[in-house]
Amino acid sequence: MGIYERKQREKEKRRQEILHAARKVFSSKGYNTATIEEIALEAELSPGTLYLYFKNKEELHTFLSIEILKHLADEIQKAVKQDISVEDKIERFRDVFIDVYDYDSNILINLFHLQSGETLKNLSEEVLQQIKIYSSLAHGAIIDVVKQGIDQGIFIDEHPVALADILWASYSGIVLWVDSKRLLNDEKDFVKPTLKTAFKLISRGMRKK
Repeated sequence: MGIYERKQREKEKRRQEILHAARKVFSSKGYNTATIEEIALEAELSPGTLYLYFKNKEELHTFLSIEILKHLADEIQKAVKQDISVEDKIERFRDVFIDVYDYDSNILINLFHLQSGETLKNLSEEVLQQIKIYSSLAHGAIIDVVKQGIDQGIFIDEHPVALADILWASYSGIVLWVDSKRLLNDEKDFVKPTLKTAFKLISRGMRKK
């Protein structure tokens, strides 16, 4: 391995260490309360070194959102590749959605805020392209499964993109809306049971009578 390759590998390793530290701090402190200094301390770096990799706290949080979107896309594609029926794949999407919510609900919520129209306008082209790539991978995999179900005569003959949009919008909407109830009762998990109910209704609605 040459000097350049070794330096690039070390740089990426340091970058991942910073992201790992940031996730821990954001999860324990919350985005608004967390500071760059606390993240640098968790990563055992100086704030100055951290700024060599990320320009501010917002960019750090955004890249964590991209990471969870990639994780979501990877898990959805794994479900698509399983040798199970299209109906079982839809059920597996439900499990993936819940698992990713459990993985880091705070970052997932930020991801869905990022995907709102006004927020996207404020992102850099690099960040926007990454969100587009992983969103397309996740959404495209869901569309493919829905289309298979339509072609097999299992699902209703509606546009597969529209049906996939309903699944995705239900996920993001439930996470953003129902999760807000934690402000009233932080000991009860409203999101997961609501997602399960939503998938029951959507699955029934998608099947041909």
